[in-house]
Amino acid sequence: MNLIIDETDHPLIIKVASIQSARMQVYFIDNEEYFQRKNTYRDAKRQFYPDNDARTIFFCRGVLETVKKLGWAPDLIHCHGWITSLIPLYVKTAYKDDPIFMNAKMVYSLYNHDFEEVFNDDYARKVKMAGMTADDLKLLKNPNFVNINLTAMKYSDAIIQGSEKIHPDLMAAFNKATKPTLGYHNVDEYIKAYSKFYDEILSQVELMVE
Repeated sequence: MNLIIDETDHPLIIKVASIQSARMQVYFIDNEEYFQRKNTYRDAKRQFYPDNDARTIFFCRGVLETVKKLGWAPDLIHCHGWITSLIPLYVKTAYKDDPIFMNAKMVYSLYNHDFEEVFNDDYARKVKMAGMTADDLKLLKNPNFVNINLTAMKYSDAIIQGSEKIHPDLMAAFNKATKPTLGYHNVDEYIKAYSKFYDEILSQVELMVE
């Protein structure tokens, strides 16, 4: 497939692998320009990639378009960290009437992957899709680490503290949240805690349907 980011076509390649012991298929999205690099978010000199904003947009839209192409209708979508931060926004605005996503519950995990850099000034313009309002993009006018995550929190149905310590502004917003939240759990506890949390969120969906 091709995705248009800032009026430019970018090829989206979907790859699949399997974990036979778990009887699970794993889908990957790829793009030569954005992802085939030796480093993830910073170059060898520790410089923040200037196109990380476009990479985020491509990744989030690419995930959603892949799910559409495969014909899935997820009950729950769990997004991890700022690279996924646009998915809650897109699902609740541009994709909200799509049958694939209209009943999906959004969960967003916050991590301590802070960065001091700010995305490009035109980030909100590049993010915008049909179905979005100026209010939806308000925080992204100043696309720093905190505002990117606050936007994801705003459009999620539930929030998880994924790291023991997170940015104090995000911790404050997490503590004030009126939606379901799950505090930090270590590696020995998180599977049981997450499973219970998922069940609670999905049970709310079932009650709404009934």
